[in-house]
Amino acid sequence: MKSKIVLITGATGGIGNQTAISLAKLGATVIITGRNKASGEKAISEIRDISGNDNIELILADISTRFGIKELVKQFGTKFNKLDVLINNAGCAASERKLTSDGIELNFATNVMAPYLLIGLMTTFLRNASSPRVITLMGGDLPKKLDLHNLQAEKSFDGLNYYSQSKLTMMAVMYEYAERLKGQNITVNVCYPGQASTNMTQNVTADMLPGIMKLIFPLFKFFVRSDAGKSAKKASRSSVFLATSPEIEGKTGLYFDKNVKQAKWPRVILDASVRKKVWDYTVGLSD
Repeated sequence: MKSKIVLITGATGGIGNQTAISLAKLGATVIITGRNKASGEKAISEIRDISGNDNIELILADISTRFGIKELVKQFGTKFNKLDVLINNAGCAASERKLTSDGIELNFATNVMAPYLLIGLMTTFLRNASSPRVITLMGGDLPKKLDLHNLQAEKSFDGLNYYSQSKLTMMAVMYEYAERLKGQNITVNVCYPGQASTNMTQNVTADMLPGIMKLIFPLFKFFVRSDAGKSAKKASRSSVFLATSPEIEGKTGLYFDKNVKQAKWPRVILDASVRKKVWDYTVGLSD
């Protein structure tokens, strides 16, 4: 990885941070993104110290907005002319329905629109790499159905259930991207990291849990209690594997589970008509 340039969104903490440390140890130039300067600079310092690699950079950007993503790409382009690995790690599990400055629901903006826009705007940099890879992280339990009439929680917002819906929507977009970029030598794969203690999981409230799950909220909080990055490090294995493994060279449209094993895509994602509706909807929001 010594000649590779890697961009990881939302990597000032949690799984993204542990992914950054692992790839930095392998010699990659790693760029992480975040919204807070203080936490970002702290993360950069820690990654450098732990990995012994000074080629770690920070880009401050709010990727929940179109403006923020464009600024991220602009800043990246001032220093680099290629991108070997793009890891869409950042995720959002909002406690209530909120709209961004673009008028897009926050979960959808972060979990779906951000990866979609970032891949599109980074395509030129990815093409300049010899074997570019895009990796996007899934999260939460996979719903069996995708509610095409509630993609932005217009009808109902149901905490973590809606978060999982937004991640399933993201999977549809990534599958479609994999198909559309096949002729451009850019691979697009998805992985599920598994449960981990992160700022996002620690900020989950009882109201965000579905139905009877509210009754076991104390147990949920026990499992996501702070563990000094131990579970996040374990959860970063799939991202690191997809970013580095020779086995994945040239392979696209794959989905890996928390055990770093190739898994079957959800049946709804294999429905081309569903994917087209999601893709067209997402494209419409990007104009």
